[in-house]
Amino acid sequence: MMILATEASRPYFQIVEQVKYAAASGAMRAGDVLPGIRPLAERVRVNRNTVAKAYAELENQGIVESHPGKGCFLTENHSPYKKQIRQELLSESIDAAIVQAHHFQIEEEEFLRLTRQRFREFKKSNAGSTSQANKE
Repeated sequence: MMILATEASRPYFQIVEQVKYAAASGAMRAGDVLPGIRPLAERVRVNRNTVAKAYAELENQGIVESHPGKGCFLTENHSPYKKQIRQELLSESIDAAIVQAHHFQIEEEEFLRLTRQRFREFKKSNAGSTSQANKE
């Protein structure tokens, strides 16, 4: 569900950013339909033109494609733009971990060693589940 902050940036920009975030985070998948312009405008209490402008911007960026009479659908996006968004989201989490490491007085080398160790453990634990999923 979309929530707009009235004191924040332009509403159409917030809609664009929330759809991009949902796509990058996996909350929305390729082929998912976006809410209709009128229902979304009513739900977030903005002019329909604002939602239409946001959807047009998303289409220009290749994130959605519009099918007249059917709606706007999230595209199968293989562009580097989607990867950039995923990296931005991950960077926020990494930044938070760095701040926490600083507060715990963990030095950079120790932090990187721990990160590498955790990454290896993650890959090991997911190797079995990935091959199991491929068999199904």
